[in-house]
Amino acid sequence: MIFIRRNETDPFFNIAAEEFVLKNIADDVLMLWQSSESVVIGKHQNIMLEVNLRFTLNESIPVLRRISGGGTVYHDRGNLNYSLITTGKDQSKLINFKKFTYPLIVFMKLQGLVATFEGKNNLTVKGKKFSGNSAHVFKTRILHHGTLLFDTNLERLEKAISLSDAKINDKSIRSIRAKVGNIAGFLQRKMSLNEFRHSLEVFLLHYYNIKTIREFSDKEKRQIATLAKTKYNSKEWIFGYSPNYRFKKEADTAYGKMCADINVSKGIISELCLEIEGKRLTQVERRLIGCMHEPQSLTKHLNSNAFTKVLLEVLY
Repeated sequence: MIFIRRNETDPFFNIAAEEFVLKNIADDVLMLWQSSESVVIGKHQNIMLEVNLRFTLNESIPVLRRISGGGTVYHDRGNLNYSLITTGKDQSKLINFKKFTYPLIVFMKLQGLVATFEGKNNLTVKGKKFSGNSAHVFKTRILHHGTLLFDTNLERLEKAISLSDAKINDKSIRSIRAKVGNIAGFLQRKMSLNEFRHSLEVFLLHYYNIKTIREFSDKEKRQIATLAKTKYNSKEWIFGYSPNYRFKKEADTAYGKMCADINVSKGIISELCLEIEGKRLTQVERRLIGCMHEPQSLTKHLNSNAFTKVLLEVLY
């Protein structure tokens, strides 16, 4: 196993790096990394159900989709992420969250904390979740990865992933909401995130008996950046990969009661019924059929005026 030391904080680069390592580097690999503020949903999730898009858009927080399953997570510079990519012979036994998280439980004990494995893939201290984990299998390779909330802004976390008030019918994987807590708040002595990260790195290098430490080469960085741009930063992947769904929302506005009933297939609006006080807005409907169901595309297809701002309240 090798350790790839990471300093990049761009979230698109960071999640692209995991897929790149999984599919292009033969060695088993361990990585610790941090991203700037962002929200990352699971591969099979519906972004409309998981993310407060109005908040993330207003706050310029990027929303990404990863290749692993599981629930939605929030990243900021107070959060530490870890990735373990290994190879196994029996594909049915590759995913093992208890084995993957055990070293973290041991490390937390060394910090004076009793961490507990709960549910399918969470770690908690005193009943509060500080780590969510997920996995992705590629042939005989497995990516296990997870978050470590150390000093995350929990208020912004809650706002970014608050539930939508729309009625959405689909077959997506839903996040399981849990009370969360920061590791820093549990520790008996003050510790910076840099100190925590360094201590965890030293511990894991010893635990996995890692002798080789390197960084991404310039060529690898270029390849990862290309993957980040063409896949992870594309609306087709972020929004278009959501399962097909029906979206219904209504609101009392200055123009009267407004209702939207939208069918979405591969991220694209295929059917739309838009009404104000029972009157169909057929011209607006025609304009939006075929549009991607996401804020920027919707805004682009509508006139820029006060009515449009109200209209967008029921469209996402």
